[in-house]
Amino acid sequence: MLMNCAGKMLDLRQPAVMGVLNVTPDSFFDGGRYSSLDAALRRAEMMAAEGAALIDVGGESTRPGAPPVSVQEELDRVLPVVERLARELSIPISIDTSKPEVMCEAAKAGAGMINDVWALRQPGALEAAATSGLPICLMHMLGKPATMQREPGYVDVVVEVRAFLVERVQVCEAIGIPCTRILVDPGFGFGKTLDHNLTLLRHLDRFTDLTAGVLAGVSRKSMIGLLLEAPVGERLAGSLAAAIIAAWQGARVIRAHDVRETVQALRVCAAVRAIG
Repeated sequence: MLMNCAGKMLDLRQPAVMGVLNVTPDSFFDGGRYSSLDAALRRAEMMAAEGAALIDVGGESTRPGAPPVSVQEELDRVLPVVERLARELSIPISIDTSKPEVMCEAAKAGAGMINDVWALRQPGALEAAATSGLPICLMHMLGKPATMQREPGYVDVVVEVRAFLVERVQVCEAIGIPCTRILVDPGFGFGKTLDHNLTLLRHLDRFTDLTAGVLAGVSRKSMIGLLLEAPVGERLAGSLAAAIIAAWQGARVIRAHDVRETVQALRVCAAVRAIG
């Protein structure tokens, strides 16, 4: 339950919090807040102090309808941040990208994990990830960010998402990435309706046997907004409830914007689970 992230260890014996650091102008919650290097560093330091076990740096928004960015633009956004954080923080830095060029350069800059919403399906991504030697997070997405929320449909969302992730894990293993170096993410909000998301959350334990662990990213997402009829700035309580449900179902990594509150909630959950 210890994952080596470029020499920095990620302890998965208890659910860990992955702090979200978007260095983008258009991410759905924090777009534009951390575009400067100093602002990004301050935010990462704060999340580390609040108990984040790793920081996930993203340079391209994957919200529904988000426009793509070029390789060079994404590199310009993330590389200075990854390099600085990898040097100054004791916790691992994850790179949230689907581009093989960004994976390779971020690994050279000190990134300790690759978090890919395309599950290494972009040309060259599988080879880049294997060459990096880093742990990988494989996420399920139906369609692509620009169109994924246009009437997504499944016969059985749990069966189909699980089958997709099983296939991607097998592809990774075939190229030399062991399952002990892989996390899987069912992709809440990525080509799913509210009912699909709730069903996946209810049955998250169906995914815990596939790899080293399950990553759940539910923080402030539209599923919370739909349930609570709340704008993105008023979804903290709902996000914490979903995080606890995910952890109770066996998720090992919770991706969150609100690190301190999520860490505290998970500590309560862990204490209750520890009572035999």
